[in-house]
Amino acid sequence: MDEFGEVKIPFLTHFLELDDCRANNKSHKLLDILFLSVCAVLCGASNCVSIADFAKARLAWLRRFVALEGGAPSHDTISRVLASIDPVQFEKLFVNWTAAIQTKTKDEVLAIDGKTLRGSYDSANGLGAIHMVSAWASANGLVLGQYKVNDKSNEITAIPQLLNMLDIEGRVVTVDAMGTQKEIARQIIEQKGDYMMAVKDNHPNLAADIGSFFKRNRDNNWLDGNADIVPHSKFRTVDGDHGRIETRTCWCSGELADIDGVSAWKGMQSIIMVESQRQSNGKTSTEQRYYISSLAPRAKRCLEVTRTHWSIENNLHWVLDVAFREDEARTRKGSGAQIHSALNKIVINLCKQNKRRMSINRKRQLASWDTAFLDELLLGNC
Repeated sequence: MDEFGEVKIPFLTHFLELDDCRANNKSHKLLDILFLSVCAVLCGASNCVSIADFAKARLAWLRRFVALEGGAPSHDTISRVLASIDPVQFEKLFVNWTAAIQTKTKDEVLAIDGKTLRGSYDSANGLGAIHMVSAWASANGLVLGQYKVNDKSNEITAIPQLLNMLDIEGRVVTVDAMGTQKEIARQIIEQKGDYMMAVKDNHPNLAADIGSFFKRNRDNNWLDGNADIVPHSKFRTVDGDHGRIETRTCWCSGELADIDGVSAWKGMQSIIMVESQRQSNGKTSTEQRYYISSLAPRAKRCLEVTRTHWSIENNLHWVLDVAFREDEARTRKGSGAQIHSALNKIVINLCKQNKRRMSINRKRQLASWDTAFLDELLLGNC
């Protein structure tokens, strides 16, 4: 018998240092409630009422892992306990856990993007919905960490805090235009990573310089005034699905003399243009996007990185919205919404660790029916 129940839970050992901020008269241990909450979310629970229902229904099974000496806690108790957790400490422990379970891959894309928890607003107290910035490791398919955007702020202040918690050495950090900031580029290079940053209207001069460079040289067939070829690379992909054809063409160049202020972007080696042409129902639309990067100007690799960035939308944000119904959650007390968001991501990682070829939705459904499979998800590699 260890400090939990009959069976040790690998992921829970990484949260042993989590401080209990409640008063002394406690009927339920903090880690007991944290564990049962993760299990309930694994089985489809989306709020504290359904977590409490799960605790009552599976009390005997839960006691194989944690004592739950006070019995099954009420939904009010669960809500209060989760809302009392220090979110900063919790997120650091979350990062420590993900560092232990991931297989670090050289040149892996680490996508950073934000998502608003739409149901977390509190009109009565004049509080808007909270916004979380998450880091998604593409090769591992894991959430490596999250950080809450401070009130009256934006992702520009949250991204450096999240990066500080992560091991980005040898990885390519991708951010959308909001995160395209000189200080963030500097931080990524100083932490021995690389970056790929979208450039839009928040940097109008930079966007205009990049756009002019590619238009001029494409119009001139990439010949300069002396009829020499301007160094560049090009790569194209064509994909078709459901009657739609999408052609993506990427041009890269390391010729930066015409780009104003390059020296302010630490490590910058490349400017990139990606042109997407979509054909559907007899109509064609074209979009051009610009990027700067510390990667060498190789078009195939740069196109792969830009496309991989969007995996955070499809494999994390979409899953949170559709499978976890995160936008419908009305958790508002204390740090409750932030902790619930982290619980969802713990569950995603537990499901991703499991190598059975099933969707996260199917794994959660099977876990709700079959305690043997629930055991399998919980007792994966630590």
